[in-house]
Amino acid sequence: MKALPRYVALALALPLVITLATIPANAKGCIRGAMVGGAAGHLAHHGLLGAAAGCAIGHHEASVKARAAKAASQNPPANAPANTPVQQKP
Repeated sequence: MKALPRYVALALALPLVITLATIPANAKGCIRGAMVGGAAGHLAHHGLLGAAAGCAIGHHEASVKARAAKAASQNPPANAPANTPVQQKP
């Protein structure tokens, strides 16, 4: 049996290596930002640049929103009702 040529072996091994080497990313906001940035960049003939910038801005906005939501849940507003049960009249 003949051995595979090097380029065939590399072509078969490369997708496996790339799949195993990738790290899952936290892409909250990136997809939406990339779509908007890519569309805007396409109009200026810089689609990839717009998509990259849109991803960065979308991720930043999502993290700011998450940080604000976390702060709001830890510090309820002063005028919020207390967590006491409501007494009903007999």
